[in-house]
Amino acid sequence: MYSKMNYYEFTRDEWQQFHTHNFGSVTDSELEQLRSLNDKIGLDDVVTIYSPLRHLIHVRYRDYQAAMLNQSEFLGIDLHQRPFIIGIAGSVAVGKSTTARLLQLLLSRAYPDKKVQQITTDGFLYPNAELEKRGIMDRKGFPESYDMNKLIQFLNAVKDANGVVKAPRYSHQVYDIVPDEYDLIDSPDILIVEGINVLQLPSNQLIYASDYFDFSIYVDADPELIEQWYLERFGLLLDTAFTDPTNYYYPYATGDRRAAFEMARQVWRDVNLKNLKEYILPTRNRADVILHKTQNHEIDRVFLRKF
Repeated sequence: MYSKMNYYEFTRDEWQQFHTHNFGSVTDSELEQLRSLNDKIGLDDVVTIYSPLRHLIHVRYRDYQAAMLNQSEFLGIDLHQRPFIIGIAGSVAVGKSTTARLLQLLLSRAYPDKKVQQITTDGFLYPNAELEKRGIMDRKGFPESYDMNKLIQFLNAVKDANGVVKAPRYSHQVYDIVPDEYDLIDSPDILIVEGINVLQLPSNQLIYASDYFDFSIYVDADPELIEQWYLERFGLLLDTAFTDPTNYYYPYATGDRRAAFEMARQVWRDVNLKNLKEYILPTRNRADVILHKTQNHEIDRVFLRKF
């Protein structure tokens, strides 16, 4: 349930009223490139949903810059530019990556003189060998499968503007961390951090990943719809994996398709749905904005936190 007392609720048409007319346009081909597998997003979504969201982020970013200036004046020190960090949370297969990439594009257009980068927390999963060693391979994606200390150290270094910071790289093709490969976060003005765990509060941490966020978004949908999208995406992954023996999905793509989908349904039920209900969904009311999706990934409602 939403904490309705804490949120303003807008229909799609009501939210559209906050649209700004001076944002950079996005083309169909650009949307095609940033759209995740099986996600549905069109130019109308850019104008109706994401343009007002970009405008809201602009307001928050402006306030953030003013607060940083006021603090430096209070301390009597030179202004030290620190990145504005946006966290994007939600279930597996709900469309977080599409939201993150589209916001990166829109913010880059809005601030051509600023560096806007994006990162996923998948790279902070323990490698499969470590998960096997700990006996939690079947808990991959659950809080204990992430190296939260490494993620927090990464966010601290980025927020402290310590120059180039390395983030481990994860490959969905091999379903594992790629050894000795990194994504480089190089002094961004705005950083978008996307992942299922970004708003979680691990019990053994003194500081949380979300403590570094200046704005947060939760992408929401009914679990039955997310399961449908998850299975549709699984089918698309099989369709693209059968020519690549190194791909994690190759054995499923070249084997019995019915058995593969039975396995996928079991993974959804025993891993992803359980993780969603126990750890991801409880973080929803910590977000500044909730984007609620319905059939065909259409965002029908937007919730904006009051305080």
